Amino acid sequence: MSRYRNLALFVALAGIWGTAFVAISAGLEYFPPVLFAALRYDIAGVLMLAYAAAAVDDWYPSGRDEWLLVAVGATLLIAAYHAFLFVGQQNTTAAAAAIVVSLSPVLTTGFARVLVPSDALSTVGVAGLLLGLVGVGVIAQPDPSNLLTTDVIATALVFAAATAFALGGVLTRRIDAAIPIETMEAWSMLGGALLMHGVSFALAEPIEPSAWTHPEALGALGYLAVVASAIGFLLYFDLLERLGAVEINMVSYVAPIFAALVGWLYLGEVIDVTTAIGFGFIAAGFVLVKRKALREEFGYVRRRTSSE
Repeated sequence: MSRYRNLALFVALAGIWGTAFVAISAGLEYFPPVLFAALRYDIAGVLMLAYAAAAVDDWYPSGRDEWLLVAVGATLLIAAYHAFLFVGQQNTTAAAAAIVVSLSPVLTTGFARVLVPSDALSTVGVAGLLLGLVGVGVIAQPDPSNLLTTDVIATALVFAAATAFALGGVLTRRIDAAIPIETMEAWSMLGGALLMHGVSFALAEPIEPSAWTHPEALGALGYLAVVASAIGFLLYFDLLERLGAVEINMVSYVAPIFAALVGWLYLGEVIDVTTAIGFGFIAAGFVLVKRKALREEFGYVRRRTSSE
């Protein structure tokens, strides 16, 4: 029963985070991108803070290291990731954005090796990282004579989002702070939302509340804030504890399937052959970079299944 429960939660999380890309595309018809992302985390941050206050004793960061951890999370995991993603997704499909973001686990490994020189990537690992980057290039389809096309810039922005998330993930693991994950997420969400409001103001994004009251706009914002952020992160942390980092990373490779399917059904987006090929390169890169961890994980799963 535990195995089936984990599988059901895994599929649910992949579905939630995959369809979140569709909700972003839908909401961008009514909200300016950075302000949209900021409003999402205004709501999600308040909800997560309320949950942290009820679930853990240390719901408020204390000490330099804990606030540093929150600052990194707010800047890279929330503000930079979502600002780049929302701006980039104005000119790309939900599925393509989800596929580029799925490169994050590969980039995370690359950053971890750079920041810990004694743990360098092997030749096969470097090949995996390069395969992932080739996949992004295939999706972007850059024209050497004109590298500033809308599609290329959009893909580059989504890639920047994945890079920010990967770097943030590595840096947060390197900071020695014993803070509950619920507390870290709550304050990072609120801090990230504040940063994005500042960026939105600096960009002079239009504020048109009348457009935000459209049912589709409210539905997209509510889904992203409550389901994809608050509920999604709680599912993620539960599965992370049960499955471990290797298995939970596979969510990144199932989510694009949901993004493509729902994007096609709801928005009429069609995934082209080159995008599918790019996804294949990124997935192959993940397998090469994580080959040892995957081998150990599958061996553990087989042993656990046979013992049951």
